[in-house]
Parts: sequence; structure tokens; C-alpha cells
Amino acid sequence: RLGLVVHRPASLKDEEFYEALKAYGADIIVVVAFQILPEKLFTLPPLGSINIHASLLPKYRGAAPINWALINGEKETGLTSFFLKKKVDTGDIILQEKIAVTDNDTFDSLSARLSDLAGPFLLRTLDLIENPKAEPRPQKEELACPAPKIQPFDAMIDFGLPAERVRNFVRGLSSQPGAYTFFRGKRVKILSCEVHNSPGQGADAPPGTILPEKRKLLVRCANSVIEVRTLVPEGKKPMDGLSFLNGVKPQPWERFGEIPERGENYK
Repeated sequence: RLGLVVHRPASLKDEEFYEALKAYGADIIVVVAFQILPEKLFTLPPLGSINIHASLLPKYRGAAPINWALINGEKETGLTSFFLKKKVDTGDIILQEKIAVTDNDTFDSLSARLSDLAGPFLLRTLDLIENPKAEPRPQKEELACPAPKIQPFDAMIDFGLPAERVRNFVRGLSSQPGAYTFFRGKRVKILSCEVHNSPGQGADAPPGTILPEKRKLLVRCANSVIEVRTLVPEGKKPMDGLSFLNGVKPQPWERFGEIPERGENYK
């Protein structure tokens, strides 16, 4: 629609793809949420290749920086532009922009805010390189921490954690890929929850226990209780906690989190 040429090579090591990029005579390559470029590609343009990464590097190097920032309860994150090096996400930093992480942010909302900032941020980065006013600085390795891709089993909720950590885990994976647990042998995604103001309720119950409450879906965690607000039972549409209670009518002290016999292979 915009008249842009799009290349979709089967492999970034494809020689025809390399020759096509070379033919453009580009001054710089910009990479955003893409694959790892071979050194032969990122050293091709005279000004180098840059990446826009959704964290304040060197924190959260890897494929899932937004997820892990939320899971770990970070109060700020942001964008980083840097020159590509052979080792992933380790290049010299050109520019950074910080934003606050709100208590109500989810993966979806934080991703959207960072996406809105990325365009103007890229233009400022290119301006620094062109003028040139950029003074790239090396990353401090002692501050580095990983943000690996979320694997299916990584998204399973551990109700043995404190309630606030469970809440952060849920919002860090909402709505994609979705934090999940099991109930009566079937997977249930939990899309939103809040720490409930009743830390002593069900204190003797095992983690994951559904507490007896008529109007709210309350679940025991290590030190307190969460109220599940939105969830998606396997094969169903999203529903609120009360609808779930009315539908399944849990027995006293039934629990979330009991993995079916398919165990760790059930992903």
C-alpha cells in the first residue's frame, strides 16, 4: 500500500538477501523486535546498525524485556538505542528514555506506550548519529540481567509466591502469552487479579486454594489472598470471577494449580 519493498528471506544468511541489502547502499540499518542479524549484515552500512530495545539496557537483555520488567515489579523502564555487536543486546548505548511503570500496567498497556514513544525516539537517535552528536557509551556489565523468551511452562502461576508477586506475574503476561494454572485438570488463564485486603483469610489453606466467598473469586497465596478478576477457562471465553464461581461451583477448599497427569508435557 505504501509502495515499500519487503524482503522475507528464509534465512538471514541467504546470499541473495545480503546482495539485495547491499544494493540499497543504505547509510544505516535499523532493527526493531527482529531476529539476530549476522555480523556480515550489521557491519554492511558505513554508519553501522542500530537497535531500539524496550528496556533500559543493560537491564533486561533478551526477547521479553517488557514481560520481565513487569514480573519483577519494576517502577520504571524505557527505550534504549544502541549499536549492534556480535553478542546480543550488548552494544554501545546511543540514547535512552525512561518512563514510569504504573501499578495498573499490563504487558499490553506498557507495550502500547513504549510503541508510541519509539517513532520519535528513533528520529532523535538518527539525528544524534547524523549530526554527529552521538557519544555512545559502553554498557555496564555488572548491571546486566537477562529477559529470555517466555516459554510455555514459564507462564504457569506459582501460588506459593507472595500475593503481590503473583499479581505482578499475571500482569506481566497479560494478555500474551497469558499466565495460567489448572482447575479440575483443565488449563485456566488468569488475565487480571488484585491483592485482596484480607491477608489472614484462609491462612491455613494450601496455596492455590479457592476460599469460600460467594461474590468474589479469592485464592490463597503464600502470605495473603488474591482476587481473580478476569480469567479464561480452557475452551471458553473470558469471564469475571463471579461468573466462574457460578459456573463451576467449586467444592470447599478446591485448588488451582494441581497439574494433571500429563504433567510437564502438558504445555
